[in-house]
Amino acid sequence: MKPESTLGLHTIRVEGLYSQKMEAQVENAIEIASNPNADPTLKSQALDFISQLPSEPQSWRICLALFLREPKCSEIVRHTALDILNNGVRSGRLDSQALSFLRENLLAYAQSMYGTVNLGQASVDSHHLQNKLAQTFTYLFVSLYPSEWLSFFVDLLDLTVSSSSSTRDNAKGIIFFLRVLIQIHDEIADVFLVRTSDERRKSNELKDLIRERDAKAIAASWQEILSQWRAKDTRVSDLCLAVIGRWVSWTDISLIVTQTLRDLLLELVTSPIPQDNGPVALREAALTTFREILQKKMSSDYKLELIDFLKIREVVEHLIASPALADLRATSQYDTDLAESVAQLTNHSLSDIVRALESSEEQSPVMMQGVSQLKAFLPLVLRFFSDEYDEICSTVIPCLSDLLTLFRRKEKSSAVIQEQSTAMLGPVLDAVVAKMRYDETSSWGNEDAQTDEAEFQELRKRLHVLQQAVAAVNETLYQEKISNVVITTFDNYRRDGSRVDWRDLDLALHEMFLFGELGLKSGGMYSKTKPISPAAERLVAMMFKLVECDIASSVHPAVQLQYMEICVRYYHFFDANPQFISAILERFILFVHHDHVKVQTRSWYLFLRFVKFVRHHVGDIAQTVIQALSDLLPIKAEIPDEVSDNSDMSSEENQQTPSARFDSQLHLYEAIGCICSARGVSTENQVLYIRTVINPLFSDLELHLGPAKNGDELAVMQVHHLVMALGTLARGFSDWTPASTTSSAPQPASAVSEEFSRTSEAILLALESVNANTDVIRAAARFSFSRLVGVLGSRILPQLPRWIDGLLSRTSSKDEMALFLRLLDQVVHGFKTEIYDILNTLLTPLLQRVYTGMAEPATGTDDEIQLAELKREYLCFLVVILNNNLEAVLVSEVNQASFANVISTIELLAKDASDFPTAKLAFAVLTYMVNAWGGPDVQANNPNPQPTLPGFDRFMIERFSPLCWALPSQPNFEAKDAQGKQVMGEAAGLQMAIFTKTGEGYLSHLRNTELSGMGMDAGTVDEYLRALSNSDAKAFRQYFQSLVQRSKR
Repeated sequence: MKPESTLGLHTIRVEGLYSQKMEAQVENAIEIASNPNADPTLKSQALDFISQLPSEPQSWRICLALFLREPKCSEIVRHTALDILNNGVRSGRLDSQALSFLRENLLAYAQSMYGTVNLGQASVDSHHLQNKLAQTFTYLFVSLYPSEWLSFFVDLLDLTVSSSSSTRDNAKGIIFFLRVLIQIHDEIADVFLVRTSDERRKSNELKDLIRERDAKAIAASWQEILSQWRAKDTRVSDLCLAVIGRWVSWTDISLIVTQTLRDLLLELVTSPIPQDNGPVALREAALTTFREILQKKMSSDYKLELIDFLKIREVVEHLIASPALADLRATSQYDTDLAESVAQLTNHSLSDIVRALESSEEQSPVMMQGVSQLKAFLPLVLRFFSDEYDEICSTVIPCLSDLLTLFRRKEKSSAVIQEQSTAMLGPVLDAVVAKMRYDETSSWGNEDAQTDEAEFQELRKRLHVLQQAVAAVNETLYQEKISNVVITTFDNYRRDGSRVDWRDLDLALHEMFLFGELGLKSGGMYSKTKPISPAAERLVAMMFKLVECDIASSVHPAVQLQYMEICVRYYHFFDANPQFISAILERFILFVHHDHVKVQTRSWYLFLRFVKFVRHHVGDIAQTVIQALSDLLPIKAEIPDEVSDNSDMSSEENQQTPSARFDSQLHLYEAIGCICSARGVSTENQVLYIRTVINPLFSDLELHLGPAKNGDELAVMQVHHLVMALGTLARGFSDWTPASTTSSAPQPASAVSEEFSRTSEAILLALESVNANTDVIRAAARFSFSRLVGVLGSRILPQLPRWIDGLLSRTSSKDEMALFLRLLDQVVHGFKTEIYDILNTLLTPLLQRVYTGMAEPATGTDDEIQLAELKREYLCFLVVILNNNLEAVLVSEVNQASFANVISTIELLAKDASDFPTAKLAFAVLTYMVNAWGGPDVQANNPNPQPTLPGFDRFMIERFSPLCWALPSQPNFEAKDAQGKQVMGEAAGLQMAIFTKTGEGYLSHLRNTELSGMGMDAGTVDEYLRALSNSDAKAFRQYFQSLVQRSKR
């Protein structure tokens, strides 16, 4: 090798034949590029040099010589040389003379390496090199087979036969021949390869030529190869089967699927496997070939004939009865790979049968043949469906889904299908229910089995879909089967107690939970005092059994969780049967104290749900329940660990993090709030219970405020948790919201509100004390503020300035401001008749803080999003004011000085072409102002009405109207943008509103000042004014949008 500094790599320039020096340069460059230890600079030069080779006209000669040279170059050199050759052939850069030269030399090489010349030599090219050479032959085939290399397949078939034999006895030649066939299929027939229309046309032409010229000889060669080599060389047979599986999809099936081939495949599949397991892979390959043959597209009657001809049922039955799938099924030696492969074949077969039945006519031969096959295959499908391994079960779910869909579609139109449906649905549903059960090896809650648990729950979802399909065909059968499973299991538990397997109880409860899709279909279980439907009647019977058999006494966590889920889902039952509520709550109290973290944390949430639904029946036991929960209420904050936020953690591990546990603990506070507000609890007791909960929180809050103010991180977190707990208690007590149209709950009694006023005062104290140090406290306070509004009502209004001071501090982020403005919208809307004086006082300071936040430059993508959100919330806040008849506050004596800033910010936002949603909202605000202060509409008897706000008529003409053209006149405004058109629609609405209030005065201004000042010609001005004065709002909006688009051309 030359010294690294003097390699002399350069772009090849060849006139005529290449030189040996150039050949050496290419070889040297490839060696350097593939050497991991080469100098990086030198390696980069070599890679650049090699990348130039494909574009050189004569580089193919060098690469061909490197590949054919004796003694042989290194494998990487030969492989790269072939790669460059392939590039040249496929790209069409080589002329016909060059292609013929390649053909002659490479065929001669193949004959010497894989043909009769090399029969006595052991060494052949590596598998990688053989595949690359097969690719080269494939590209030559694509270029030359149509008109120049008509003997392509004949020449390759010659490699498979020795000179002294008439049989295909040359393994090397056979393997190379089969590799080329695989490459040809992948090049011209692989359905997953994206091709251009020209490539598709050329591929189809090549396939037609193969069918016409050589398909018969090629198919015959496969049978000859399998006949001779199936017992001698697994590699040859496996490769041959792979070729058949590929080519059958586009070759005449009558040439391939002959009785000879079928018998060979049957032999490969059904022959006993010796102790050394050598033919196992070959059996798998034969099964794959069966599946690929079945996947060939053909008419339904032919497909059914094919299933019979291939004896698929016999194959499946034989393998099911084989020792690998029968004798060893319950052992660790069970052949799951074989089971899954046979299950796939069974799944394909039944799906084909179902498709044939879907398209067949009643009583036709095709239907009768399909029904016969259906009867034969369904037991085979259910065998694999019931397999202990979920992967195998999942394999046949698609064909069962197809079958149930057939039953549903043909149930009423086909008597034959209806008969089969009646006979088959029962066994199918039995198998689905049995598969819903945890298997005997499962260990619920084991950390090491969490993946298995997740996979099983995913399988249950798929099985549930099958159950729904059964119910859609025969709901009565479904109801009977499921209710029998549930009630029988419950009776067994009442009789045998703990001897009943927890898996059976879990199955019964799970099925009972799913049954609610029928039992609650109409939105409830009862109509007055009677079950609303037959399914609801069965569900009510199950619920009575659930309670009477005391299923909750089971010690298994899975059963306990299912029990609570059912009580919550079917709370209608307890509404109708309140005598059971006390006993159910006793069980819940035990579960919320459970030592299993998953049960405990989930039960806190379910307890809340249950209490919410039955709160009006627990008044007489409220004190007992609250006292039973008291030991779970103390809050102990922990500093979040970085590991706790790891998204890779399992769900159970996430439940154990401090943050997750506290979130679950809040459910208890909300539940206590619900219980306190129960209908049967007197106001005096409500106050007592609330004090019992909040006084310890107040004491704890007072204890930690000092350290939190000094920056103690743990104390800050504790204050955050306490504030959240106080707000959550308020949410539980009342779901009333200002101006709510959905909540039926009355506003709390005055004495209760007084207690929550103390809560609000405590939170404000915390906010004012710790606000400067952390946004965590502001977040908790904002959360609690929205909850306290429901229990305090208008009592919170005098505190509103302090809330604003605390929640909108100098360090508040844009996101915090936007969130608080959203809360304030609800308060303004809810207390519009009472809030004027307070809003009048706090409006200007509030807006100044918002303006400060809007003026801060965005420093990143997230900041830009938050800024845009703040702008929109600011405009929404103005809309709420205007829409609730509070517009006077914007121009009051107190706020009049800031009104100019309000207008200027709206104008600025309306002209922002980079944020169309905000601009659209800005125009909407201006329209609201026009309607609020523009006075009455112009009418015939009142052509010059006076605005509500003196001088506002000229103000909106001179300030608002020009904005409608300010935005589209910007260079970066895209008139055809969908959002841009919406903004122009709002701008058109603003002009229409101004015209409605000012009439001819506005038209005169447009004609003499605004439009003419923009340079609009007289004809367009007249057209514009006619559209504005004579059109409705929709027509003018369309006109204005069209005019803007024309002006931007």
